[in-house]
Amino acid sequence: MKNYFDEIRAKLNKEIKSENIEIVDNSHKHVGHKFYSKEKFHIHLKIKSLYLSSLSRLAAQKIIMKILSEDLKTKIHALEISIEK
Repeated sequence: MKNYFDEIRAKLNKEIKSENIEIVDNSHKHVGHKFYSKEKFHIHLKIKSLYLSSLSRLAAQKIIMKILSEDLKTKIHALEISIEK
């Protein structure tokens, strides 16, 4: 899991200028849900980025979703995004 989160962090850092990226695993919140799978994660991205915070919330989230598009199909069940200045 930690290696996978490092992969996510690397993908984001490659495409976005950020000061800090914290990834919180909230997968426990989906245990018992209809589409729960141990192989998929519920993650909360906490990104400190002057660049992203200068964009509209929607534009910033679209950039992140595009970067993680393959992961959202295969490894990420739910994604929460918080962007800080």
